[in-house]
Amino acid sequence: MATTIPELVEPTAAHADPRGRGAQPYMNPYVAGIGLGLVLLTAFVVMGRGLGASGAFSAAVAWAVNSLAPSSVEGNEFLERYIGDRSTHPLKTWVIFEVLGVFIGAFISGLLAGRTAVMVEKGPRASRAMRLWLAFGGGALMAIGADLARGCTSGQALTGGALLNAGSWAFMVCVFGGAYAVAYFVRKEWI
Repeated sequence: MATTIPELVEPTAAHADPRGRGAQPYMNPYVAGIGLGLVLLTAFVVMGRGLGASGAFSAAVAWAVNSLAPSSVEGNEFLERYIGDRSTHPLKTWVIFEVLGVFIGAFISGLLAGRTAVMVEKGPRASRAMRLWLAFGGGALMAIGADLARGCTSGQALTGGALLNAGSWAFMVCVFGGAYAVAYFVRKEWI
């Protein structure tokens, strides 16, 4: 069976640019994958570590708790590892700047491609409130899963997978298996 490279996805009316020029087609996924691999390689060469995102949110939470209730951090292994010896600010970690760069880069990319709009994407059968609750619930489950798995999908799948960590590969099998198992129950919301 021969594998062909899919064509660029054509923009739809839902992605119309408010300036009237129309949205640009999506990037070829194979080219994007190679680009992501090069970004990961660059992160290893320049920073000495791979990509990940959940650590940024954990560092921000640790900083907020330490700012509001420093006594709550003492004795809490999870929060203490982000605060360290308290001589360095937890928001000065590499992963904070990585996540900020992702948000800024994604916004600029969306502007350049004409895909920036305030909207809630949903299927025709789903209400806006249902879509937002499902998104919030899915995000909460992913946050819990990232903590249990000791890393988010970018840290586990990209960085751990590139390093051939058995736990990272097991994580990705479980992510895809779980997604396929749940998709049957929520697919009617998107059809």
